[in-house]
Amino acid sequence: MNLSASQLAYAYGRRTVLENISLEIRPGESVALLGANGSGKSTLIRLLLGIIQPLSGEIRIDDIPLSALTSRERARRLAYVPQDHGAVFPFLVQDVVLMGRMPHQSWLGGARAHDRAEVEKALERLGIADLARRSYTELSGGQRQLVLIARALAQEAPILILDEPVTGLDYGNQHRLMAQIQDLARSGFAILQSSHYPEHALAAATRVILLKDGRVLADGPAESVICSDHMRALYGVDVEFADLGDGRRVLVPAANQKLPLVV
Repeated sequence: MNLSASQLAYAYGRRTVLENISLEIRPGESVALLGANGSGKSTLIRLLLGIIQPLSGEIRIDDIPLSALTSRERARRLAYVPQDHGAVFPFLVQDVVLMGRMPHQSWLGGARAHDRAEVEKALERLGIADLARRSYTELSGGQRQLVLIARALAQEAPILILDEPVTGLDYGNQHRLMAQIQDLARSGFAILQSSHYPEHALAAATRVILLKDGRVLADGPAESVICSDHMRALYGVDVEFADLGDGRRVLVPAANQKLPLVV
């Protein structure tokens, strides 16, 4: 399934935060959405999920307007991993992941064997099957993030939207998760992930969309979009690139810069 947006605009009161946004996320793509704080990333994600409605423009899943789908129909097509999730009730991890099966269950029916099998498969895929009987409230922030991603996988939606998925993960789990995202894209998922880290996008995304002041600054292959000019325009930082000799590139801030803090 394709997720597409055409000429979206949105405003909070008189303040325009998104203008003329068009994009398409296709099966097999891992697309990174990069932008500085206040660029409109979170608002765009809320629009794509149908949480808020655009002032103008349209969002479609394949040829169906998002606004024409019921919440259940939408959840069978789109899965969402939030940036943060406060834990209030001490649900077991396996029950949190089982919540991802709700779009596939009848209102009166309980969990079926297939539902529980999908939960086990999602936990095993992310390497956290040993957490299944743990209380969600007892987990670290990074472990909770992995559980939320497992919940999205259990949902069996072909389109995944992840809001800064590496938040709270240690260095090792950041890279394990990026590898999982690449693997999910290769298996046919259409993936959009917002990020603050251009180095992660360069390593794990097939395509990158840059947002600046509510507009698309660039949209294309990661290796061409993540360049010195764009990083300077987006973040006000000069960067340097290094080729690792195996087809990969890395970037670091250029030395001896005087960088004022931008709030």
